[in-house]
Formats: sequence, C-alpha cells, structure tokens
Amino acid sequence: MSRVAVIGGGITGVTTAYALAKRGVHVTLIERHRYAAMETSFANGGQLSASHAEVWNHKATIVNALKWMLTRDAPLLLNPRPGWHKLSWFAEFLAAMPSYEDNTVATVRMAIAARKHLFAWAAEEGIDFDHRQAGILHIYRDRAGFERAARVSRLLAQGGLLRHPVTPAEMHAIEPALRGDFYGGYFTESDSTGDIHKFTSGLAAACLRLGVRCRYGSTVTAVASENKRVCITTNEDASVFDAVVICAGTASRKLAASLGDHVNVYPVKGYSITVQLDDAASQAAAPVVSLLDDATKLVSSRLGVDRLRVAGTAEFNGSNRDIRADRIRPLLQWVEQCFPNVSTRKVVPWAGLRPMLPDMLPKVGAGKAPGVFYNTGHGHLGWTLAAATAETVAAQVAASLD
Repeated sequence: MSRVAVIGGGITGVTTAYALAKRGVHVTLIERHRYAAMETSFANGGQLSASHAEVWNHKATIVNALKWMLTRDAPLLLNPRPGWHKLSWFAEFLAAMPSYEDNTVATVRMAIAARKHLFAWAAEEGIDFDHRQAGILHIYRDRAGFERAARVSRLLAQGGLLRHPVTPAEMHAIEPALRGDFYGGYFTESDSTGDIHKFTSGLAAACLRLGVRCRYGSTVTAVASENKRVCITTNEDASVFDAVVICAGTASRKLAASLGDHVNVYPVKGYSITVQLDDAASQAAAPVVSLLDDATKLVSSRLGVDRLRVAGTAEFNGSNRDIRADRIRPLLQWVEQCFPNVSTRKVVPWAGLRPMLPDMLPKVGAGKAPGVFYNTGHGHLGWTLAAATAETVAAQVAASLD
C-alpha cells in the first residue's frame, strides 16, 4: 500500500488526511502540536461563508490600507517596516489585481463545492460542531458600502451563489437582537456557521478510526524528494513516503522553497474574542444569525447556546502572534454597541496567523518535485474552502499513486 504524509494538523491537513484515507491510502499526519487544530484552526470567526469569497485584490483594499496605516485599531493594519517577504508579497498582490473578478468567481465555486463534502463528512462521522444553518447577514452603514455590495453580489451570482438585498426593517426581522443605524444589508440563506476546532478535532478522531497514523508533537525539520520518493525528517526520526501533501499554513513557504517551489504565503494575523454567555439575559440578547459588518470588517457567529464568537481585522506584521489589547478592544466595543445587553464580563481573546497567498487563491496540487503536493494558503477562508481543496488534492495524489 502506498504511504503518503500530510504535514500540518489544521483544518486543511486533517481534511486532506481524511479524504486520502477514504480513498484507501495509508496516511501519516504530522503535526507539531500535541493535538489537531491548535493554531489558525483554533478560534476563527466560525463562518462557512461563500458570501465572503470576494478576493482582496481591489483598489479599495489599497486605499484603506494606506488610510489606516497609522491607526492602531484599524480593521486592516500594515506595519510600514520594510522586508523582502512583505514587499514581494505586495508586488504579487498588485500583479493579481486584473484577475480580481475571475478569482472571486473561482473562490465562490470552491466554497459552494466544499459545503456538500463538509456536511456529508460531519453526518457520516457524527461530528457535533455547533453547526447552525441560519444564513449570514452582511450589514452596511452607508449607501456607498451597500452599492459596492451590489456589484460584488453580481460576481457571486456568476459563481452560483445567490444573496439578496434587505432593508433595515428586514434586517431587524432576520436578527432582532441587532442594534444600530444601518443603510441596508445582504442576506445569504445558504451560508452557515460552526466551530472549526470542534469539527477538526472530530474529523481527526475519525482519521484515527480509518487507520491514519497521527504523529502529534512531531516537528518537520526537512523535506526532500529523491528517486521519486519523499524523505521527511522530524525532531524524532526520518521516514520515506511515496508522496507528501504540505498543509503547513504559514510554514508552507519555507518547506516549499526547500523543494524548489514558490509558495509565497504571508502570515496575516487575525483576532477573535469568545464571549461566554453565562446568563439567560445575555443568551437572549446575543445574535443567532451570523453577521458581517462591512464598516468594521468584523464577523460574529453564535456557537451553541452559551458562546458568541466575534472575529476580524487583518494585520501585516510578520510572524507575530502577540495578542494586543488595542486590537482586541474594537471587537469588544462592537459587541457593546451592537448588542448592549450582552455581558462582556467573561471574554477569551485569541490571535492566529492566516496563511495568505497574494492572489487570495489557495495553492492546491502538485509541486515541481515528484511526489510533492500542496494544499495551503487559504487565508481567511480555510474553514470555508478546506473540504473542497482536500477532495481535489486527494484525488490528484491517489491518481499519481496508481
């Protein structure tokens, strides 16, 4: 039986290991943490959001980045300190701007394809991940934002996604708990939410039942392709495989470079807070429908009865995992303004590094060297896209082993 290694135990690595195991491949999952889903897949915004598939390669992103550069609590924060990695990433980001529409449509199609796989796997394996199919409501505070959303909606429709405009009165009917003055919104009924950590942990357990060898606490130090085989060296030993799939998040760039591939992943830091809804009043006052606030670039998801997850911001500041109070404060203020009767007495902050490629599309498929494959660089949409890209790369790997 062919032996395939999967490097990385986040959402992309675990879904890839599962998709391969379902095809009868002997899989070894290598993860440096003691458990699956302990980094970027730990506490994200929770949205399975095809409606959030618009890529960032648009002039509005550049304008906002420059406008917010010196504002410490801005939704998008760019550390002006130069560095080759950052400069090369932004050069490729600018070069991808002409493909903005095509890449947005491609991302929507991936997101829609991912749903059926993820939902089917959860049902087959009996995974409880606080899945809530109540749609996602995008909210806009001014006419300009709302009209831009109309243009984006036409692109999403090209990819097969329907979302419809709603008035402030209709917004209140969809989510009665929401407070504030809004120009209008867009509602996507087919989108949903769930706890990425619970899902990934549950699928990792399913991988074990399918015979996947999970090597937790094992750090990859080198990967080499030799004589159509792949040698992987860790802090424990060296092993030879017939193929490898690199799903290593922000570490993918370095591993790819050692194999002669250019996978220019940049670590874009995002923050979240988990608000514990410990009292009945807070549970009643918290939103049930998932939201995306265009002005603040924040999202919210209700996870079960007693948790509200709020996440967002994008920080270009290298591989820095510090949880900064000035970046967490806007998330708390958003809850207090939009849901004033929710208690924020007990809040858990978190920060993670999104592995983002300049064109905002994940790297999925074969590398230059024989037996080397990638499934990485999903940025802020790893939870939304992973099941589809895992199926794609698993099919490619399995075909290469025949």
